[in-house]
Amino acid sequence: MEQFEPTIVAFCCHYCAYTAADMAGSMRLVYPPNVKIIRVPCSGKVDTLHIMKALEKGADGVLVAGCLEGDCHFKTGNVKALQRVTYLQGYLEEIGIEAERVQMVTMSAGMGGRFARITTEFTEKIRELGPNPVNAGGSRLAAS
Repeated sequence: MEQFEPTIVAFCCHYCAYTAADMAGSMRLVYPPNVKIIRVPCSGKVDTLHIMKALEKGADGVLVAGCLEGDCHFKTGNVKALQRVTYLQGYLEEIGIEAERVQMVTMSAGMGGRFARITTEFTEKIRELGPNPVNAGGSRLAAS
């Protein structure tokens, strides 16, 4: 039997998480190729609708990656993102989807190793959960 390979969408803030992902690549650190990175100006700009749309379109898991607490370039964007993710996790549980499919993480621009480790661990967690129940018929996201 073929092993399930999850599709992960990572909304990464421009200043820290996206730069950390770039640094991971520059350092030749390995992280799963099934992590689709979407650069956003600030993690605070990631609305619950964006996360739900990613799940609807076939993502098996969604990471929202922002600046370290207290270091947000837009002051409190990362705090707002954490509040949204926490709210959404509760909502997902209510509708029968595992809350673990959505996670908020923080890092600085120089944490390429942390980015690689977090995406690898998150991918493993999603692999254990199995395919997104909303997308039982195959990933439309991977095809687009």
